[in-house]
Amino acid sequence: MKIVLNRFLLPVLLVVASLAHAEPPVILILGDSLSAGYGIDIREGWVTLLQQRLRQQGYPHRVVNASVSGDTTAGGRARLPEALKRQRPQIVILELGGNDGLRGLSLAQTRGHLAAMIRAAQAAGARVLLVGIQLPPNYGPEYTRKFRAIYDELAREQQLALVPFLLEGVALKTELMQADGIHPRAAAQPRLLDNVWVPLQPLLPTAGTSPTH
Repeated sequence: MKIVLNRFLLPVLLVVASLAHAEPPVILILGDSLSAGYGIDIREGWVTLLQQRLRQQGYPHRVVNASVSGDTTAGGRARLPEALKRQRPQIVILELGGNDGLRGLSLAQTRGHLAAMIRAAQAAGARVLLVGIQLPPNYGPEYTRKFRAIYDELAREQQLALVPFLLEGVALKTELMQADGIHPRAAAQPRLLDNVWVPLQPLLPTAGTSPTH
């Protein structure tokens, strides 16, 4: 009887051991200086605060910050395939485009790069949270309007979760912005996290299954 019990218990124990050593689901953040923590201690950035909030609320996810200051959508598109292969994320937070706009790059190219990254992430089995960016008014009303519309259109067409504007509640408050008027101070990071958290949270409860590769 003892031998029979062991035969039945062994598979169960192996499954339990496997689950205990399972890797936590990954949230990959592909962004620019707004997510890389430009001008502040990275430990005070919204990405670090996101990892802390996930732990506090009992989510097992591990946040991987693949953001690079100064990056464009073209740079992100070039870097994403390797990041997807290496990290196998279940959620991709895509925060790029601001540097395209500040440099006056082609709106069609910016849109095309973002769309390609969305498709690549989805093909890898990840859910995508698109983070919208808005430009200062000095770039002209038509360009800024069309730039902002890129994010709304892509989110609607691809049925994506969307952060309408990462710097909502921050951009117009000089006390929360660095001297360059572009990058938020450390004091603004909790608000940035809140802006991301609202559309991100509904993606979390169903992010427990591994993507198929």
